[in-house]
Amino acid sequence: MGAAGSKLEKALGDQFPEGERYFGLENFGNTCYCNSVLQALYFCVPFREQLLEYYSNNKSPADADENLLTCLADLFTQISSQKRKTGVIAPKRFVQRLRKQNEIFRSFMHQDAHEFLNYLLNELVDILEKEARASKSDQESSSPSEKISNGPNNMSANGPQKEPIVTWVHKNFQGILTNETRCLRCETVTARDETFLDLSLDIEQNSSITSCLKNFSSTETLNAEDKFFCDKCCSLQEAQKRMKIKKPPHILVIHLKRFKFIEQLGRYKKLSYRVVFPLELRLSNTVEDADTEYSLFAVVVHVGSGPNHGHYVSLVKSHNHWLFFDDENVEMIEESAVQTFFGAAQEYSSNTDHGYILFYERLVC
Repeated sequence: MGAAGSKLEKALGDQFPEGERYFGLENFGNTCYCNSVLQALYFCVPFREQLLEYYSNNKSPADADENLLTCLADLFTQISSQKRKTGVIAPKRFVQRLRKQNEIFRSFMHQDAHEFLNYLLNELVDILEKEARASKSDQESSSPSEKISNGPNNMSANGPQKEPIVTWVHKNFQGILTNETRCLRCETVTARDETFLDLSLDIEQNSSITSCLKNFSSTETLNAEDKFFCDKCCSLQEAQKRMKIKKPPHILVIHLKRFKFIEQLGRYKKLSYRVVFPLELRLSNTVEDADTEYSLFAVVVHVGSGPNHGHYVSLVKSHNHWLFFDDENVEMIEESAVQTFFGAAQEYSSNTDHGYILFYERLVC
């Protein structure tokens, strides 16, 4: 990326952010799904900073301890510590570890960027939780008297309960949904909470993220064969159900469901629908009914007309500049260019570049 890198440096000139690095990632045969997501995560600044801090506290892990977390931390450290401002880095160690660990990503077939993101975040959570439990176990074994005094509080009818561990991945990405079901006979509301690291939204032609979120939280009536068992009535009853956001995350990741299984065709089809995603998003369908404001900082884009082939690129906002990452290539783009990735207004369009995963950061009031 010599010429392209110098072009980018020239374009930014004196405005090149102090200490920032803009590096393309080498493609190892259809690893664009991985590269595009990694760029979005690198420019998720709170996540990056905590990952670099983790690396500095866990330097030089033995090969036996190598995992996706250490490989990702090593990659981000490599990028952030480069002497040059721009260039290309080969995420070889990370990709090798990913393929070793999960056979889905071993083939050179087209992979799904959202599936990869989901797998990666959950894997990081698992590793951090295991490390936290191991650390807690070591502390408890070194102070047995404390362990005995706390024992009864952690017991339930089913035996010892594991306290939920909140990792820095949770602190960045985890939100809480509440599933409210209201019995139409006795009016009792049953609420069940569940956590999420990203929201997958159904999409419609010529819609917006706001309307997709409203549909996500719309009221659904449960009747006929789908009646709800009401504990108070002790029987199946008609009910109304809706999903609301109880606790909005710091980083809101929205996955647009662009790949839909069409029964008549017996296969998946890509929906090229135009879905407007704003640079500033107000999240109003929360339990508190208070608006939560977010700012868009990254978009993973799927390029192509079908689900089984194509390419992934990413758009990233860094220090008020928008950058376009396409594997090894990095270039500046105008903010207005983001709109070209909303999707096609008509079904048959030559535009095949569509926003697929959106990354929003919560604005602190």
